[in-house]
Amino acid sequence: MTTDDIPDVILREIERTAVELAGLAGTEIMAALGRTLEVRYKGVPGDTPTFRDPVSEVDSEVEVLIRARLADRFPEHDILGEEMDERPGRDHDFVWAVDPIDGTTNFVNGFPLYAASIGVLHRGRPVVGAVWCSTSHALRTGVYHARAGGELCFDQEPLKSRANPAVRRRLAGEPEATADAGLSWDIRKTGSAAIECAFVAAGLLRVARFQRPNVWDVAGGIPLVLAAGGEVRCGDKGGWTTLERIEATTDPAGGEPDLRNWRLPLILGDAEAVRQMAEARQSCSR
Repeated sequence: MTTDDIPDVILREIERTAVELAGLAGTEIMAALGRTLEVRYKGVPGDTPTFRDPVSEVDSEVEVLIRARLADRFPEHDILGEEMDERPGRDHDFVWAVDPIDGTTNFVNGFPLYAASIGVLHRGRPVVGAVWCSTSHALRTGVYHARAGGELCFDQEPLKSRANPAVRRRLAGEPEATADAGLSWDIRKTGSAAIECAFVAAGLLRVARFQRPNVWDVAGGIPLVLAAGGEVRCGDKGGWTTLERIEATTDPAGGEPDLRNWRLPLILGDAEAVRQMAEARQSCSR
C-alpha cells in the first residue's frame, strides 16, 4: 500500500487524531447506554415508512463533536459524514469519512455489536483508519487502528493475529446469513460493516463481503485489513478487481460526481479467501 508520497509524520499525526476521535465516539456511546434514546428513521417524505434505517440522538451528537475537533485540527480537510451533508473542504486531497455509530439498529435495540469508524482518504486512497468496537478479540471495547505503511494496532499496541491451525472451518461475514456449504467457512452476520472490517483485520473473521456499503461504512476498516496483510477487492461490471481508490460517482438521478454516491460491492480478507469469495460471488459484482 503506497502513501502517495505523504510524509510519515503527517500520517502519524492523522492516525493519532483518528484514534482519539474514535475513542471519543466510543466514550459518548457508552455514556448513553441505559438511557431512553430519541430515535428517528431515514426515508423519503411521503413514502410508507419501513423503520429499517434508524438514527439515534447519539449518532448526531457524536458527529457534531467529531466535526468540531476536526475543524480545530485540520480545518482545510474535507469531511464526509453519515448524518450531515456539510462538506467543509470539498475537493481537498484529504477526506475524513465519519460513521459515528455503525450498527445503529443494534445499538438502539441494546444488541452489543456496533462501532464508531473514522477513515481518511488521500486522493481517494484509504490511508488511515481507526475503528472503536463495542467488543474485540480481547473481549473488551477498544480501537483498532492503522496507517498506510504502518502496522495494525489495538489501543496503541501492535496486533498480530494468529489463526489456530486446529480450527478447520473459519468464519466469514456476509450480507445474508445463508449456508456456504461449498466454501471453507461458516457465515456470520453482525449488522456492522465496520465491526466486520476490524474483525477481519484482527483474524476473527477470515473474509467479509459487503453488497452496497457507503464510504463511511468501510473507509475506516480498509486500512486495518491492508495493514494486517489482507486484500481488498471491489466489484464492478468487469468483475472483482483490487481496490485502489474510492472515487466520486454520479447519482443515478444525475448531478455532479460525489463520494457520497459511491456504493460498490467489496470483499476483504486474506488473499486466498478473497479469491474464493470472489469466484463464488461473481454475479454480485454485476
